[in-house]
Amino acid sequence: MEQFELIRRAAREEGLSVRELARRFEVHRRTVRLALLDATPPVRKTPVRTAPALGAHVETVRRWLVDDLAAPRKQRHTARRVWQRLVDEEDAIVAESTVRHLVAQLRREVGSGTSLVMVPQTHGPAEEAEVDFGSFVTELAGEPVELSMFVLRLSHSGRAVHIAYGNESQESFLDGHVKAFAALGGVPTGMIRYDNLRAAVVRVLLGRERWQNPRFVALRSHYGYDSWFCQPGSEGAHEKGGVEGEIGRFRRRHLVPVPKVNSLAELNQLFAGCDAADNGRHIGARLETVGASAAREQPLLRPLPRAPFDPSMASSARVDNKARVCVRQSYYSVPAKLAGRRVLVKVGADTIRIFDGSSVVATHLRSLHRNTEHLVLDHYLDVLVRKPGALAGATALVAARASGAFTLTYQRFWDAARRALGDAAGTRVLIGVLLLHRSLPAHAIDSAMAAALCLGRFDADLVAVEARRSIDATRPVADLTALHDVADTRPLPSLRDYDQLLTGASA
Repeated sequence: MEQFELIRRAAREEGLSVRELARRFEVHRRTVRLALLDATPPVRKTPVRTAPALGAHVETVRRWLVDDLAAPRKQRHTARRVWQRLVDEEDAIVAESTVRHLVAQLRREVGSGTSLVMVPQTHGPAEEAEVDFGSFVTELAGEPVELSMFVLRLSHSGRAVHIAYGNESQESFLDGHVKAFAALGGVPTGMIRYDNLRAAVVRVLLGRERWQNPRFVALRSHYGYDSWFCQPGSEGAHEKGGVEGEIGRFRRRHLVPVPKVNSLAELNQLFAGCDAADNGRHIGARLETVGASAAREQPLLRPLPRAPFDPSMASSARVDNKARVCVRQSYYSVPAKLAGRRVLVKVGADTIRIFDGSSVVATHLRSLHRNTEHLVLDHYLDVLVRKPGALAGATALVAARASGAFTLTYQRFWDAARRALGDAAGTRVLIGVLLLHRSLPAHAIDSAMAAALCLGRFDADLVAVEARRSIDATRPVADLTALHDVADTRPLPSLRDYDQLLTGASA
């Protein structure tokens, strides 16, 4: 640039010719003519150099890197692997450093050629939301378990509801909507964005068309919103980036370190507290907090229906000869009298309810694992009365001990009864005591057994009397007074009508 300025100044002030200017500044005459034409030097052309060792293999390496875009991230070509394949498969004689430079250049080209331009979006209040599942690990009752997290996020305010489930079944998917809408206090007035979850989509058709699951259609109709489905695969990953980013943020913010809980219900209480704490955070450079924005958005949501949607799935099952029904590859007990009969099973996200006609005969927490048994001791008591010897090894008794329902007081009472009455008679007494749970509270029976142990008398009827006496002793005085007042307000009995009958008979 400075040399061009000197050439132009000498030509302007001294009137030197092109030949003289070239001789003075020791440049070619072409350079002098370029300086006289324009004060800015032309851009230097970069020479095109051929790569004789790699020239024949450039398209092969480019094809490998393009194929990598659809491969798992941890199974893509490194520069060293590209060099190894060129040497082994293409018989190339080339240095690894040369291949590294080529791979770096082609990766920039491949990346820029396949990236999608995303158009910024603005979402109106209460109009849209996004739904997705995310996996995480927690320590549940001392055991590491991989669970699923249902997330529904309002697109405008960024407020999200997180609910933990044992799996990504359709019951969890539907139940998540019901609980999320209840937590938000309303339903988006426009649409909710989904990827192609099996719980919602039976088959992906052309374009945005989907063959949707009838249960999902019923949920959508119940709450009155529209659905919108992303493109399958990586092409549609950015179309609901808000909820996908929210899953990662929540996992990093609230699930590190790994939470330790005793039950799924306790974990969801933890999630609810995390959601409440997140109301005070800011998204990006927004001046308004998530909670303030959600409070402004909430009145604009569509009101909830008068009755919530029932997300449970109903099916029929036959009770086997062990008084169990098999639901989703796990076994759940029912009263023994139903063995061999068909019952109605309603499978929810958290519970299994079993019906005999219109009556609920058993309710169990849904198992998080397959091939498990969930047995209730009370369901087998009517059989154990006739077979007392089967109680000691009963699987239901083991489960009752593990859950804490069969306390140490029961075991002491049972041991003392067998020493006093013999195994069969003492076990029958215990079974009679266990049957009292169908009509009396557990705390009263527990105190009655302690009293029977002190007396050294082992009889189910005695335990029942002591349990009722315990209940009467703890009844509030106000209740007894109220009963006394009611009794005092009754009219006294009269024999006047009988006297009239006697008078009529004598006449």
